[in-house]
Amino acid sequence: MDRYGIDRKHHIIAANEGNCAALAAGYHLATGKIPVVYMQNSGEGNIINPAASLLNDEVYAIPVIFIIGWRGEPGVPDEPQHIYQGKITIKLLEDMDIASFLIGKETTENQLKEAMNTFDELLKKGKNVAFIVKKGGLHYDSNREYKNDYAMSREEIIRHIVPVSEHDPIFSTTGKASRELFEIREELGHSHKYDFLTVGSMGHCSSIALGAALQKTDSKIWCIDGDGALLMHMGSLAVLGQYRPSNLIHVVINNSSHETVGGMPTVAEGIDLPALAAACGYPCSVKVHTYDELDVELKRAKNSSKLSFIEAKCNIGSRETLGRPTTTALENKQNFMRFLQEL
Repeated sequence: MDRYGIDRKHHIIAANEGNCAALAAGYHLATGKIPVVYMQNSGEGNIINPAASLLNDEVYAIPVIFIIGWRGEPGVPDEPQHIYQGKITIKLLEDMDIASFLIGKETTENQLKEAMNTFDELLKKGKNVAFIVKKGGLHYDSNREYKNDYAMSREEIIRHIVPVSEHDPIFSTTGKASRELFEIREELGHSHKYDFLTVGSMGHCSSIALGAALQKTDSKIWCIDGDGALLMHMGSLAVLGQYRPSNLIHVVINNSSHETVGGMPTVAEGIDLPALAAACGYPCSVKVHTYDELDVELKRAKNSSKLSFIEAKCNIGSRETLGRPTTTALENKQNFMRFLQEL
């Protein structure tokens, strides 16, 4: 058990869902046992490649049980990034020849046993199966607190970024960071046109920012990222480092947790992210622990003509009153694109 009470031998929090599928394959090869991969349905896209070209019974026939939380279930209100994903959740599994069973509040233990009996025959043939968990289908009565000892908060870090960025475009990562940026703009009476809120597509915010920075070379571009998102598609660091846009500032707010979905720890606590960025080709990479250090590095990056990487260590937590953007994703895109055309 680690300090969070997680059995890391049998419960591995991986970088992304495809990573989980590959770990599951290794576990099966070493033990002959059937692994379980649990995830949110937004991760289905990340398992398509290993499920189709590694696990599938026409390739290596490695049996895996997927447990998938169903966000965006048709008829159940949810966030915009989950709506379409929710519609295609079952279809994606069908297309990958993965049989599924729905678990809801009304599902009985006998029904689960019957489903598992059916799945047993499929698993013996090297096929994959999935339990899709509807909202409220599972519950956990105990509370587990995830925390660290860092002084800064994510919202306050973003509050320090906003005045330094002035009227520069900001790309913010999925989860609470974008929600906090939106509310800070509301509080200050700023226009939301300056910000692209990457409400979905976790791990790709820095690549979106790179795509824009390479086209808007006369404008400073900011990317507000998170440690979980960075780890999810870490190859983007190498691409950023090789293209090395002189107008991009990459701020990674690192609380070493997947806070938006519960606070489970990431492996970012044990990684020297600035050293990693430097090895990938970032000419400027630093780590900060205090607001004074943060302010110095934000201003330096603002006035620099080099690609900059700033890791800001922060605690886990957010305001209980934190709201959600009141504009739609499409409105956000349209307003942001109009703003970029003015630059």
